[in-house]
Amino acid sequence: MKMLGTIFNAVTIILGGGLGLLFKRGIPERFSDILLKGMSLCVGYIGISGMLKGKSGLVLVLSITIGAIIGEALNLDGKMKCLGDWVQSRFKNNNSPVSEGFVTATLLFGVGAMAIVGSLQSGLTGDNSTLFTKSILDGITAIIFTSQMGFGVIFSAIPIFFYQGTITALAGILAPVLTKVAIAEMTCVGSLLIFALALNMLGLTKIKVINYIPAIIIAAVLAQFPMFY
Repeated sequence: MKMLGTIFNAVTIILGGGLGLLFKRGIPERFSDILLKGMSLCVGYIGISGMLKGKSGLVLVLSITIGAIIGEALNLDGKMKCLGDWVQSRFKNNNSPVSEGFVTATLLFGVGAMAIVGSLQSGLTGDNSTLFTKSILDGITAIIFTSQMGFGVIFSAIPIFFYQGTITALAGILAPVLTKVAIAEMTCVGSLLIFALALNMLGLTKIKVINYIPAIIIAAVLAQFPMFY
């Protein structure tokens, strides 16, 4: 079943988030804080390792530049935060940081090599192994994030399901252009955004990572032109 990996991923995020809420009061703040920082460092490592898969620095620069312009023009970051705020408004306890947890978790779980490559593998070959591995990591991360940021993290399972599911469903149609080089460039750009997210998580920067999301698509397009290699 091609969608099995995506379904499993969404379920692990929900279960992980549920466990995070369950143990929220039982985790001392100093432990949750150091665990969150430790996870931030791991996210940074994942970003750096993924960036090394890129084949062309020029494609990376052009993708980020064009993608940033598109994302800023569309105000993707603002729209994502508005969506998180809308979710928060549906609940009586508006003091709970639903928007923060929703946006942060959606970025972490959705922007990266494993989400893209894993979904492509599921769609093209039916191999869900990458998404299964990602699911375990996401579930563990969801426990920590929910204990720190609240139940907004759980809602990230919804966009992740549709995002990865869409990639999986369209993988067969896009197979002719999703070459190894294209996937490598998409992985590189996505991993750079993951590294940016790690910097945000550590409180070192306030980069609007969501506004760079179009760069991943731009990278796949530019990878079709031999002139960049």
